Amino acid sequence: MSSRSPDEFRLGVRPYDQGFRGGDEPEDPHELLHRARRLTAEGHPGAGGAWERAATALRRAGGALTPGDHADALDATALDCRGAALPAAGPLFFRAADLHEQAGQRGKALVSRARALVAGPGPGGGPGPGATACARLAELRERATALHAVGQADTAETATVRLLHASARADLLDTAPDPMAEAAAVREELDRLLAFAAPHREDPAVLGVLADTRAVLGRITAPDDPAAALSQLRASIDDHRAGGRPWPATEQQLLLSALLRTTGAFEEAAALLRAALAPEVPGPPLRAGDRARLCLALARTVAGAGERWPTTGGPEVADEEIPLLAESVHHSDGPSDDVRVGALARLRLGVAYAERGRCREASTLLERALAGFSEEGDTAARVRARAWLADCALRLGESGRASREYALAAVEALSWDDRRHGAALSHRTADALGAAGAPEKAARAYERAADLWRAAGDHAAAARSLRARSRQVRIAWGDVAAEVVLAEAAREAARGRRGSAGSRAAHDRPVGAAVPVEHARPTPVAGETRRPAHEVHSGDGTVDACDGAPTDVAAHAETESGIESGIEAGIEAGAGTEVGLGLGSEEDSMTDSEADSEADSGVDQGSGVGGPWPGLRELPEPFGPWGRYQVNVYGEVGGTGQRAATAAGTRVQGCE
Repeated sequence: MSSRSPDEFRLGVRPYDQGFRGGDEPEDPHELLHRARRLTAEGHPGAGGAWERAATALRRAGGALTPGDHADALDATALDCRGAALPAAGPLFFRAADLHEQAGQRGKALVSRARALVAGPGPGGGPGPGATACARLAELRERATALHAVGQADTAETATVRLLHASARADLLDTAPDPMAEAAAVREELDRLLAFAAPHREDPAVLGVLADTRAVLGRITAPDDPAAALSQLRASIDDHRAGGRPWPATEQQLLLSALLRTTGAFEEAAALLRAALAPEVPGPPLRAGDRARLCLALARTVAGAGERWPTTGGPEVADEEIPLLAESVHHSDGPSDDVRVGALARLRLGVAYAERGRCREASTLLERALAGFSEEGDTAARVRARAWLADCALRLGESGRASREYALAAVEALSWDDRRHGAALSHRTADALGAAGAPEKAARAYERAADLWRAAGDHAAAARSLRARSRQVRIAWGDVAAEVVLAEAAREAARGRRGSAGSRAAHDRPVGAAVPVEHARPTPVAGETRRPAHEVHSGDGTVDACDGAPTDVAAHAETESGIESGIEAGIEAGAGTEVGLGLGSEEDSMTDSEADSEADSGVDQGSGVGGPWPGLRELPEPFGPWGRYQVNVYGEVGGTGQRAATAAGTRVQGCE
């Protein structure tokens, strides 16, 4: 009997991991079968490959797998499905459950069905179970408890079903009406599970469930009690090792190292990750996907330590980040085919190159990262990649390309609740247009940025954009028109000073509050034809930021889209607190004479042409945790970064 029947394995992937083949591999089919059963009982990551080889040898000898063995093979295969193969897991688990039922293994059948629900697509096609699947898991948990009471499901099987239900609840915490109360309820459920399984910890299978239970408990405890979470995660790793499992506990290691970073223990976090990447005790090799994530997390740890203690590491520590990110890129492109990890590693590597002035290499990496982020659908990741790509282009003298990338980044950033990122990127678009020798288009882009800053209640930043606009107006339409804009900038600066000296009411304006009409759309200056930009064409996402000429009103109406549409939306909403976007949002105290001097220089003080724009670091974190109890790709818990609007289903899961 072939282990790959047409109905089960026509999935376009290689679900079996061939990387765990031992050097003393037997040749006899029955020895291979015995070895596959043993590895399955141990929960070994090489069980899937062992079943594949056993089934192939049996078929060649004229034998066949029994329904029970076939079910175990499918379970092991499904557990191997990661990266591009992940969609195959659910159907394999469901087929395994049917075969377990045929073999009279009712406890195993419930485990397979529960795993199928967890592996299936969630709401909107994203990963993880939704509320309906969670309710079905609750039914399976009750059935497992009933079977255990009559001896038809063992402790490990029952505990596994209970753990899968609790994990599904943990994934949905941030969608609950009261997340903190729900988290307390899930912790109680996990505590009961520990009490149920602990008396049977001499069984390695039960000990494995205990380790995974403590990992989930540590994950959902981390936002509320980091010290208790550290204790749970350390106990999880200890239980994993005590169960005679020399293979890596990657999820627990990532969670623990991330929590150590948040508590400032960078050295301990780095030591943990280095030990995971190069263990002292030989064992099964790391999966490519796990190695990619560990390298990515270690690079983040090294970078964080360098930022915390910049004088202690020296260039050797700083440069450690680059080879780690390169290794993460290499392994994420292999059999794991993890688009998210690969794109994120390329983004960070591109940023590291850009910060060191290697803009050509950085641009190549950032372009590939952007393609990966487009596939993943994360807005924050795309905005950051485009902004760094534009910054590199500007420093390479490719101003036209820089303006296009900044413009596209600004359009996407305007979909976020905090419009100041869109305003800052619009200002950067204008900087690039000015450097490209397009003063009319630069003047309009600066005006759009000023509109957005006004909508956000930041009159000081609006004044800066208007002063930059005056320089472009001077080039395009002359001194008289520029003086009109400078006068408007002075009025904006005065509004900013009044707001700062008063009650800061402008910064406390609730999101969605209307902006006064007289502040929303300034009167066109003499000699200027007001029209929307032709930089962004929303139909196909293309940008042409450096050509075109003033058009009539009919053309104006036909081409209104892209950034201009975003501006109109931005006028309808304001934002509150200050953010370091590299353009400054403190009280503007520049005098008119200083503004004139700056204008005469023809150089925007915030342009950042000679080095990276400081606002790049303030952009929202790609794939950041979207809620208090969610986990990102680094293993970090708890919505630490700026939340951005992302496509449905882009949630990042934690323990798997």
